[in-house]
Amino acid sequence: MAILKPFKGIRPKQDLVKNIACRPYDVLNEQEARIETKGDPNSFYHVIKPEIDFPDDHDHYAPEIYENGKNSMMRMIKEGIFSQDAKECYYIYAQTMNGRKQYGIVGAASVDDYTNNVIKKHELTRPDKEEDRKKHVRISNMNYEPVFFAYPNVPALDAIVNEVVKATPEYDFVSDDGIGHTFWVVKEDNLINGITKEFAGLKSTYVADGHHRTAAAALVGKEQKENNPNHTGKEEYNYFLAVHFPDNQLQIMDYNRVIKDLNGNSPEQLMEKLKTNFIIEEKGTEIYKPNQLHNFGMYFDGKWYSLTSKPGTYNDNDPIGILDVTILSEKILAPVFNIVDLRTDKRIDFVGGLRGLGELKKRVDSGEMKVAFAIYPVTMKQLIDIADSGKIMPPKTTWFEPKLRSGLVVHSLAD
Repeated sequence: MAILKPFKGIRPKQDLVKNIACRPYDVLNEQEARIETKGDPNSFYHVIKPEIDFPDDHDHYAPEIYENGKNSMMRMIKEGIFSQDAKECYYIYAQTMNGRKQYGIVGAASVDDYTNNVIKKHELTRPDKEEDRKKHVRISNMNYEPVFFAYPNVPALDAIVNEVVKATPEYDFVSDDGIGHTFWVVKEDNLINGITKEFAGLKSTYVADGHHRTAAAALVGKEQKENNPNHTGKEEYNYFLAVHFPDNQLQIMDYNRVIKDLNGNSPEQLMEKLKTNFIIEEKGTEIYKPNQLHNFGMYFDGKWYSLTSKPGTYNDNDPIGILDVTILSEKILAPVFNIVDLRTDKRIDFVGGLRGLGELKKRVDSGEMKVAFAIYPVTMKQLIDIADSGKIMPPKTTWFEPKLRSGLVVHSLAD
């Protein structure tokens, strides 16, 4: 059973929330974050990307970086820009993009659930990125940013959410990227108890986006448990901040690949090698988007091509073998381009989310890249099947959009 509990959220003032809230720390670089702050000292980037307040060449992992993030948060609390709810609450966070809405339940997920694999993962994490986020949590004793979880749809939870959103929201704004963000506070005991009960009936929840933040939050909670001789299990450090969305409301976007060279192949040799495992159709200069599983788009030498996997090149009975990123890696990237390690090879790059297939064409036409591959997006069912099987997805497989805004609510490990 999954554990979810309400908590006393630390939240910004209504009239400041739009300027405070920001995208997650890992979707933009330091320079982009500086531009987005627009000189606003209350932008949440000062908390989650505190390196923006230091010179470009300053060590991003220096102790003073993390202290600066904590100091920014403490200043905003002291000035009344953020304040803590008096009662433990749940929160409903709705996002609207291109007319489509998704409703997340914001609560405190269990460190034990992470340790015991009730919270299931589908990606590997890098120790250096984990440690960076752990330092933020250790020094501040807070979860600044929520992680993005999914759960198998539960009609009773839908009913509770539908009841909550009839009320006037606490926050309601459209961010500069056109995404709508609406936020309700759930204070009523019957609704709080209902949410807790329904989550207790779930066998598993799933990390959708934010594996490093999830690992960092859970591991710091585990550290605090081990360092507390009077540990009871009821301490707030046993939980971390998460937004849970029903799986039937989520949409995974495509995550595509661009390659710098042909690995010594001529254009003719490239096509001949691809014919071994794929049916190739030339599509001309108009952008070609893959239309089903096991169909790929390729942009090369000013033209788009459809590549359809031949029978025997995939295994639909295996949760990893069915993935088109697996087919691409095993039948194209490794044998044709000699790209084996997607995490370290500098000859490949990844283009996902809202950038679209036009970005693939742009990067090839510019001469920066030689060839691009468009991939049919992974489904939520595939993600859950892989997580349930205990297997790991290949790197750069899923791109969730819209991203959660950071700064709408913070979870304190002290209370």
